[in-house]
Amino acid sequence: MDKEILNQLCNIAGIEHVLVDEPMYKHTTFKVGGKADYYIIPHTIEEIKSTILFLKKQNIPFCVVGNGSNLLVSDNGYHGAIIKIYNNFNEIEINKLSIKAQAGALLSDIATKACEAGLKNFEFAAGIPGTIGGAAVMNAGAYGGEMQQVLTTVTVMDEEGNIKTLTNEELQFGYRTSVISTNHYTVLEAEIGLECGDCTEIKAIIDDYGQRRADKQPLEYPSAGSTFKRPKGYFAGKLIMDAGLRGYAIGGAQVSEKHCGFIINKNNATAKDVIQLIRYVQNQVWEQFGVKLETEVKMLGEF
Repeated sequence: MDKEILNQLCNIAGIEHVLVDEPMYKHTTFKVGGKADYYIIPHTIEEIKSTILFLKKQNIPFCVVGNGSNLLVSDNGYHGAIIKIYNNFNEIEINKLSIKAQAGALLSDIATKACEAGLKNFEFAAGIPGTIGGAAVMNAGAYGGEMQQVLTTVTVMDEEGNIKTLTNEELQFGYRTSVISTNHYTVLEAEIGLECGDCTEIKAIIDDYGQRRADKQPLEYPSAGSTFKRPKGYFAGKLIMDAGLRGYAIGGAQVSEKHCGFIINKNNATAKDVIQLIRYVQNQVWEQFGVKLETEVKMLGEF
């Protein structure tokens, strides 16, 4: 730990908002991961900008995270800085048929606000365990809906600190990707375009999706959600099940018996357990079916 760098980061974000050697298992839904050199919790856009520019000037790697719902951090930790945009950037504003949400707003909270305002088409996102910032980056989706269907604009910051607002077309959405991801932008805010609907009907759809998730997904265990992207023409979970891997475990990590597309932290798993299981599953599916499974989960640190 470099004291001068620490002092500079504290000057930018405040001494109480810069943590050193912070265990990342505390900040991911997988509940695994070693220590990050620096863990920074900015409170303003200016602090985000100043932090990113300082880290770049010092050649310190950094990663911007939300609530850590799609993240697997190495047991060796992350030799760089984590910038957390979550609780301090979670305002949600409704304006007729649109919703503006800061990057750290949870999708579940936005869906609730939309329902209360009688705005439909965001129901699919109600059970996705992440923030609107992370969802925009990866074009998150469920039950036939995706972010590209509802996002009208996203305001981002590039690595030089420039702020720009991108239209839906400029976001270049693809399956679990966007220009935000490819250009390493930081999401600051998103605008969601919806339609008028009936509150009772909207809530019924949200409840139905919620029940389906509870019935079919291992929500009772720590995980990062769906571990693998959907291969073209296949379903990852079915391929894994057909490969005979339901319930297969390495250490404390297990292929969920409830939904084979999820790798769960069944019993105090390490990141090593998880990555070894991911690779084993990938190899088995490739050997048996000739299908390459790509991970949806973001890996951080050295594996």
